[in-house]
Amino acid sequence: MDFQHPWFLSLLALVPAIAFYHKKFGYKYEGTVLFSSERNITSNLKYKGQIKNVIIKFIELLIIVLIIIALARPRKIDSLNKTTIDVIDILLVLDISSSMLADDFYPSRLEAVKNTAKQFVSLRKGDRIGIVVFAGQSFIQCPLTIDTGVLSNLIDEINVADREYDGTAIGMAIANGTNRLRDSESKSKIMILLSDGSNNAGEIDPSTASQIAKDFGIKIYTIAAGTDKSFSRIPGRGLINNSIDTKTLKEISDVTNGKFFRATDKDALISIYQEIDRLEKSEIEVKDYTLYEELYIWLLFPSLFIALFSLVLKRYIFRIRS
Repeated sequence: MDFQHPWFLSLLALVPAIAFYHKKFGYKYEGTVLFSSERNITSNLKYKGQIKNVIIKFIELLIIVLIIIALARPRKIDSLNKTTIDVIDILLVLDISSSMLADDFYPSRLEAVKNTAKQFVSLRKGDRIGIVVFAGQSFIQCPLTIDTGVLSNLIDEINVADREYDGTAIGMAIANGTNRLRDSESKSKIMILLSDGSNNAGEIDPSTASQIAKDFGIKIYTIAAGTDKSFSRIPGRGLINNSIDTKTLKEISDVTNGKFFRATDKDALISIYQEIDRLEKSEIEVKDYTLYEELYIWLLFPSLFIALFSLVLKRYIFRIRS
């Protein structure tokens, strides 16, 4: 609670001064009936008169106190914070072709990507995140959701594609992701596309798909994952050629106003996800509202009723005439 006009409270200092005046000097001028001598007035009658006078003066001072406090305009304050969060819709588009089994990232490219993706998801409180996986075809692993627990569990379940679906259809993955994000009402829609190969499958080429994504206001961050060596090893299968099409991934990010990253080991991959987390922050708008409930009416009405009661008390009960 506060007071709109607190300076009126300084008038309360007059109340004890008035009381002091009445006690020391006022009684000389307050008699309603003058007597030449008080010898014929009993002490009991004088005592009753003094009590009546004290009651009346107390009531009058109470009325003054209530009016002064009412003039100060006491108010009850209710503060309201309205928070508006413009969340970001994020789609993780992850390559699950057989080359993701390469062990140049410990314990494998895919496991390193899954672990860093889970760390990234845990940082994005309130944002909607989905997962698309792709090889020769693309599949929705998880629709957009804010449930990070579900996301983490579904990331754990990601495995490389079956041999019949092997390949790298980057364009189709972008098209599938665009289809998931195009109807989103979020101000910011992004894809984080990670691949360790070059587009060699699918009916839509990456250039066309990225242009469609741009038309829907979708920004794409691309990550090329794999060492700079010419070959990497897949346990039980031998060596594979590291043929990452970094040029295409750069073009995708450039067209959609995103950014291209190169990850040559797990630590670099962690740093990339951390940088993307810094680049894409949800906008939080906090508005403070203060509501005032006027309380002076709860003082004025009692002071009015007390004044009427005082008048009745003086005229009809105590029978005091001014």
